[in-house]
Amino acid sequence: MGRKVLVLAELKDNKLRNVSFEAIAAAKTIAEDGEVVSLLLGESVESLANELIQYGADRVVVVENDKLAQYNSDGYSQAVLAVIKQEDPEAIVFGHTALGKDLSPKVASKLDSGLISDVVNVEVTGGNVVFTRPIYSGKAFEKKIVTDGLIFATVRPNNIAALEKDESRSGDVSKVDVDIKDLRTIIKEVVKKTSEGVDLSEAKVVVAGGRGLKSAENFKMLEELADVLGGAVGASRGACDAGYCDYSLQIGQTGKVVTPDLYIAIGISGAIQHLAGMSNSKVIVAINKDPEANIFKVADYGIVGDLFEVVPQLTEEFKKLKVNA
Repeated sequence: MGRKVLVLAELKDNKLRNVSFEAIAAAKTIAEDGEVVSLLLGESVESLANELIQYGADRVVVVENDKLAQYNSDGYSQAVLAVIKQEDPEAIVFGHTALGKDLSPKVASKLDSGLISDVVNVEVTGGNVVFTRPIYSGKAFEKKIVTDGLIFATVRPNNIAALEKDESRSGDVSKVDVDIKDLRTIIKEVVKKTSEGVDLSEAKVVVAGGRGLKSAENFKMLEELADVLGGAVGASRGACDAGYCDYSLQIGQTGKVVTPDLYIAIGISGAIQHLAGMSNSKVIVAINKDPEANIFKVADYGIVGDLFEVVPQLTEEFKKLKVNA
């Protein structure tokens, strides 16, 4: 028997984030033969609805309101709860992003529901939906099953593959009016500190630097390498604490969790807190002058050497490959 699953779509700079499509893929597994309904919130966002259908949603519900132009938990929770009341889904899926981590517990508490967070795999066994999530800073995994009531989960970006885009798919798009009121916070301005380019949390390639870079000036080496590889720059907490880069680039237990196809750790010792944020990357390359550095224990490939010599050489070689490709 199929299930109706509601999926919250996420936007960045008025474009759909990849995690929206990954959440739809997870929802298709949960739904089995049921229906996947995507929820799109914002200001003047209806034009994006069809892309959600092309990635697997059966229907899209759009809530447009100028109070939803920027994310705020009061406004979003009012809109989400109104649509949940209307649609009465058996399961809900959010992305395990900054937005999802803030909003999902609030919505779950209002629904008196449990919540399975940071899911990296979804499968159906014997009629039960089995969720896999990392625990103990990624050193182990646990499987969870919801035995009664609403299924509510958040999925970690870059772990569940999105379905292939099919531009021939069609589905219904409907609009719902929600009266957003009693907002306790109003966003008047958004100041972006992160550099323009690839979104760190969704990047397929991440080039991360640690204290070994020694200065903010030297982080430009990482930016050049990341640019050649079409990736994003990240950092350890040590590098952020030292003032080499902004905290928005921090990867680790108290920063962002990333799972790219390629993670290049440069001048990073490999503290357990940092490993919690990147150890599930598909391929890890470590560059460090200390052969005993902890980062080499999780690395697939290690280069022991002076990063100030190794990184420029790597960058030049990648540039040559790119030219000859």
